[in-house]
Amino acid sequence: MSFQSNHLCGGTELSESSCSAQYIPHALLRPFVAVLIGIMMSLFLSGNIRAAEHVIELTAEETRDDGFGNKLQAYKMLSHKIGGADVTSRYSTEATIPGPTIELTEGDTVKISITNIIQGIDQVVDGITSKQVSIHVHGVHYDILSDGTLKVINKRDDEGAGAGLEEYHSIYEYKWNVAPGTAGTWAYHDHNFETHNGAEHKGLFGAIIVNPIGGPQYAKEYVLYLGDDAFWGMEINGVSKKQSKHGPNPTLSAKENSRVRFHLIALGTDLHTFKLNGYQWFDPGTHNLINQAAIGPLEKHVFSVKAEHSSQYEDKNLSNRLLGMRGKFNVQ
Repeated sequence: MSFQSNHLCGGTELSESSCSAQYIPHALLRPFVAVLIGIMMSLFLSGNIRAAEHVIELTAEETRDDGFGNKLQAYKMLSHKIGGADVTSRYSTEATIPGPTIELTEGDTVKISITNIIQGIDQVVDGITSKQVSIHVHGVHYDILSDGTLKVINKRDDEGAGAGLEEYHSIYEYKWNVAPGTAGTWAYHDHNFETHNGAEHKGLFGAIIVNPIGGPQYAKEYVLYLGDDAFWGMEINGVSKKQSKHGPNPTLSAKENSRVRFHLIALGTDLHTFKLNGYQWFDPGTHNLINQAAIGPLEKHVFSVKAEHSSQYEDKNLSNRLLGMRGKFNVQ
């Protein structure tokens, strides 16, 4: 029986028979949906959807003085190719603290090598003090030979460049699988220099940002490491991917009404309370608006805001605030 109905089908007032003609039973769609999902997963797992191979070369070397006569150490990007395309120009030509931020997408694969050119490093394996520098990464997948630790820990090899406790390598290569489910901001750092704790405290640390396929784009990205006495950070242009403003408490910049993302990573042993004055953002994984975030050792906090006005970022904890843990956020 056909009759005129007042309900809408596709936003237009139609008869019931007209709506029925446009309706396809779910049971008929299920086989096609299942096949489509299978094809998409097969393409994704085989690396045919936006998956890329990254080939990266880093060095570790001495850099600036810490103010007390001790040389700090840092990673430097020598080469980064994505599917054969050279993107090395996005990085500083100098060794920097923090080290290069490496942007990846779920499904990518990475071959990354380290060469140790820190001055005064001999090639004697004495079983007492390691002279290696390694890359130990968090978040992505790898096998035990890409752990970036000493043989005393991994039971396989001293996995770094230079003289370890038992083994020597002039160059060491790691292989990472940026598998589905690894999206996030993750630290990498040395685990081998001098002791099994490594030289993260001397400047050998950096980050990877793993984006989901089809994730949002940002005009600027800011990576800030919360140390015991300073923010060590950098700014990344969301279009060119150029990295700049490395160092302690950097002045960050943004265009008015642009969308920007902050990546906070806690180093050291202090507790921190991060605040971006005059701004609120969603607490990750919730619908709750917050205006500050408590971050403990080794914790991370990633959020985005619309850049509406200039401000100041700071650590609200009294001891850290007295040490000058603050920087400018300039919006133009």
